[in-house]
Amino acid sequence: MGIFQEFRQFMMRGSAIDMGIGVVLGAALSSFVDSLVRDILLPPIGLVYSRMNIENLHISLSGRTYSSLAEAKEAGAITINYGLFISTSIRFLIILFVVFLVVRQMNRWKKPHQHPSDSMTNKECPYCCLSIPNRAVICPNCSSSLEKKQSAERTTYPRLKIK
Repeated sequence: MGIFQEFRQFMMRGSAIDMGIGVVLGAALSSFVDSLVRDILLPPIGLVYSRMNIENLHISLSGRTYSSLAEAKEAGAITINYGLFISTSIRFLIILFVVFLVVRQMNRWKKPHQHPSDSMTNKECPYCCLSIPNRAVICPNCSSSLEKKQSAERTTYPRLKIK
């Protein structure tokens, strides 16, 4: 098989297309969150901190004082731009939270009939003593039937034959 046929199969498999869509959506989400942080969230925070632009916060390593980061860069000063770091950190946390919400919703759509707490509760198989899902009827580990046979006196389980 030629390299172009292999590449075509790789592209058509779906994972490459899904990855491309994810990159495009990620870039769109990033620019949206960037605008949200820079234009909506940071100005009120700067207003609270005595009418300053947070992105202008910096420390000049040359010892001189500059009124803005742009002025320091124009003068060629070496600066530690902790205001830009704060802004980028806020953007990162918002993007992380949005991705969490999307993944959480996708997981809900995959299993609409299953409540999250159902998957977390387990019981112990009476035969092999391993943890199994609460609603299991047959143990996935030892293949034992977990339905109890009720007798008048006690609950009995089929015996395992050991050779």
